[in-house]
Amino acid sequence: MRSVNSRLENLRNLTPAERMARVADATTLGDADRHAFGRGGLPIAIANGMIENVIGTFELPIGIATNFTVNGKDYLVPMAVEEPSVVAAASYMARLARAGGGFVTSSTRPLMRAQIQVLNVTDPHGARARILSERANIIAAANTRDKVLISLGGGCRDIEVHVFDDTPVGPMLAAHLIVDVRDAMGANTVNTMAEAVAPLIEKITGGVVRLRILSNFADLRLARAMVRLSPETLKTEEYEGERIARGIVEACAFAIVDPYRAATHNKGIMNGIDPVVVATGNDWRAIEAGAHAWAARSGRYTSLTRWEIDTSGHLVGTLEMPMALGLVGGATKTHPAAQAVLRILGVTSAQELAEVTVAVGLAQNMAALRALATEGIQRGHMALHARNIAIVAGAEGDEIETIAASLSGNHDVRVDRAKELLEAMRAEKA
Repeated sequence: MRSVNSRLENLRNLTPAERMARVADATTLGDADRHAFGRGGLPIAIANGMIENVIGTFELPIGIATNFTVNGKDYLVPMAVEEPSVVAAASYMARLARAGGGFVTSSTRPLMRAQIQVLNVTDPHGARARILSERANIIAAANTRDKVLISLGGGCRDIEVHVFDDTPVGPMLAAHLIVDVRDAMGANTVNTMAEAVAPLIEKITGGVVRLRILSNFADLRLARAMVRLSPETLKTEEYEGERIARGIVEACAFAIVDPYRAATHNKGIMNGIDPVVVATGNDWRAIEAGAHAWAARSGRYTSLTRWEIDTSGHLVGTLEMPMALGLVGGATKTHPAAQAVLRILGVTSAQELAEVTVAVGLAQNMAALRALATEGIQRGHMALHARNIAIVAGAEGDEIETIAASLSGNHDVRVDRAKELLEAMRAEKA
């Protein structure tokens, strides 16, 4: 088994090429993988086969979140994202978490739902009973559609039937196929199974099948992460650790009770999760949909995380949410950079990928709450945003770092100020 040390010190002070070399050495990436992250890493011929009407490719920066320890194993985590401070924040929180052993994660089996909508049924509850009585035959019919999945130990496992007595179009049934999709995200598999059993469902119920489609509310496919930090680990020069821990708990309490706060709170969690999902070629829109449905499952939208202080005074954070990720199929299998990302991560199953990803989400949430509970969100974010502002102002080459340092050092990160500094710098050199 490959062993990686995720504590790559001073990575931020290197050039992109030097960082690539450090990561490649740490993860034994080959030359082809290194090329996958450069210009032309996604050949136009491959892109043209991935979606329709292709005219080119669109690039995002991809950075490496360091310091992650999950279940005792170190990971370097690639993140594809445009927003400054995300990679730095995740890396710093992961470094703090290392002192307490890192993140502890777990997950449920990779079970996905396929929904089969049945209309024009006059006895919906009777139809439900008939479907359940034919459970074995329906499962068998579904499992004829993917022999490879069956050979890998997956397949349709169960059936649920939900009755809606009163809808705008009358009574309705929704039969759910519960499918173990193994290391796939599973959309194509469950959709194919739903279409295959639709005629049998119609025969059993006497109704008419309309929709046959997966649900992105993957409430049976959960990933969980927990982190525990001592007050000593949390303290800064300005704030005691106990004060920071209490502030994080109080900030989370606001998100638990108020949906306006919860929306931004959960967006911060997804700041960590989405970049990993994108980098691995997975469907970030499906992950977002499932996350927010899970946050609202009680009928009220609330926080995805919980932060508490245990009896010994340690800060404890937990995150549980749907995480339907795959290692096979789709862009994950066709995009060269996505394949290289998986080699950097070194994960061997979709469940392991889900657990690492949810740990990154918890780290990102901790970073945001820690900032909010202390100096505020803008101080650190704007310091890292200063390079973007310098570029917008017209800075080039070495000018970018010089202007950015001046902006962040004076806590005055504005485009007009950057332009003033740039004009003065160039006039001095003239």
